[in-house]
Amino acid sequence: MFVDNVLIVTIVAAFLIAVLIGPLFIPFLRRLKFGQAIREEGPQSHFKKAGTPTMGGSIILLALIFTVLKFANAKMEIYFLLLVTLGYGLIGFLDDFIKIKKKRNLGLTAKQKFAGQIVLAIGAYILLLMMGHDTSIHLPGTPWKLELGYFYFPFLLFLLVGTTNAVNITDGLDGLLAGTGAIAFGAYAIIAWFGQDYDTAIFSAAVVGAVLGFLVFNAHPARVFMGDTGSLGLGGALAGIAIMTKTELLLAIIGGVFVVETISVIMQVVSFKTRGKRIFRMSPLHHHFELTGWSEWRVVVTFWLVGMFFAGLGVYLEVVTIR
Repeated sequence: MFVDNVLIVTIVAAFLIAVLIGPLFIPFLRRLKFGQAIREEGPQSHFKKAGTPTMGGSIILLALIFTVLKFANAKMEIYFLLLVTLGYGLIGFLDDFIKIKKKRNLGLTAKQKFAGQIVLAIGAYILLLMMGHDTSIHLPGTPWKLELGYFYFPFLLFLLVGTTNAVNITDGLDGLLAGTGAIAFGAYAIIAWFGQDYDTAIFSAAVVGAVLGFLVFNAHPARVFMGDTGSLGLGGALAGIAIMTKTELLLAIIGGVFVVETISVIMQVVSFKTRGKRIFRMSPLHHHFELTGWSEWRVVVTFWLVGMFFAGLGVYLEVVTIR
């Protein structure tokens, strides 16, 4: 079989848990008035979404925890993945909570977020040292690798912070991150399984199921948003899985949508500050397509298809050309 039955069972279990939690959790968020604040500089069409419950990423994290504890073995690799996932999810939770409490679109400051991300990266690095983790990085599509030694820590810091923020940037339309995330984690479930890293494969499959279960409530028109709780948690999980499977550089391909979204923001900022002109009507890129007249659903589905292309390319480079 292309993938073992255990991955399918894991996906289904996480999906069902998320679907069961959703109807209980969403009304709870409404009662607490945990509604999303819409940034003033965003597309005008988004103002009708104000008040939609946020922090729905908690649904994903809860479904993930229950499923992983049931199907994965209790080992250091799983502890590492839970650390980076729940750790960055906690930073996102604090950010969401402050936004809601203060009734504003700004939660933690950039310095506070970055400080938390650095602390988590240090903790992750210490745990990797205890595990005797390989500090080399593999070049995608080749049998070559580069030993980083002590330079692996700054690389790890860049990978964790960069990935969590790139994934966070992509969370801007109903179902956009949930769909592209499920695709990327699905690719990693296949890669981990073929690499005989079965527990990481199960963890990846659990994320797929949890995110798809959340998508039931997050598809347009969304009944709940994942918030930074979900987007930062998913970013940490994605980076963690890339680290465990030794495909750190391949992440830039599998997560191609996240990379493109981030580059669009960087290009927009640099162009405006240096030339006083904008390249896109609005960044990140998904807002640009919205403002050209595309429907929200068309943008989301298009990005899903692009995500499938990048994920397929990543799986091909790792599984077909190397294994």
